[in-house]
Amino acid sequence: MFFAFDGLDGVGKSTQQRLFIEWLEQQGYNVKTCRDPGSTPLGEKLRDILLEKSSLEIHARTEMLLYMAARSQLVEEVIRPAQAAGQMIISDRFLLANIAYQAYGGEMSPEAVRQVGQVAVNGSMPDATFLLDMPCKLSFARLDRQLDRMESKGLEYMERVRQGFLEEAKLLENVFVLDATQDIDTIQQQIRSVAEKLLKGTSSS
Repeated sequence: MFFAFDGLDGVGKSTQQRLFIEWLEQQGYNVKTCRDPGSTPLGEKLRDILLEKSSLEIHARTEMLLYMAARSQLVEEVIRPAQAAGQMIISDRFLLANIAYQAYGGEMSPEAVRQVGQVAVNGSMPDATFLLDMPCKLSFARLDRQLDRMESKGLEYMERVRQGFLEEAKLLENVFVLDATQDIDTIQQQIRSVAEKLLKGTSSS
């Protein structure tokens, strides 16, 4: 199966992914992890361009296309081979992030971004996405590092992104919204509960 974690930076994605991967491995699953953008030579170079703060101006549409290029490479170089090998795939972000950040945050058409995304992923989509949600001011306060290029766009931009995540979640049955203000163990148990049902359905089919 293919699981993705998404949400604003600072909501605890990394912690929840780590705990989830540990749990999956304890169940005997062979887990392949990746991050989007990244996890390929091309993807990592594009990640540097997209996230490092610099004087380089990137239009919202160009930004979206660069993310899509990194994702396309990720699908072909990492995700599809992992699926063919029967591995469990855990991705830090995927297409949902593009729609939230570039469409809602960048005030582009969500449907246009979604259509480009379908070309980029070529049919490889997560079976479930865990969307960790909390108010933007709280997630910002949790960041203990220098803000990257996307985060530096400010709270108003991030609020549009957050609302974009939540709006898209209403449209997609396999996006599970989790209150990221809860304690770590509670969130992890909710994630595992969803995963157990999906994995049970897979094994019985």
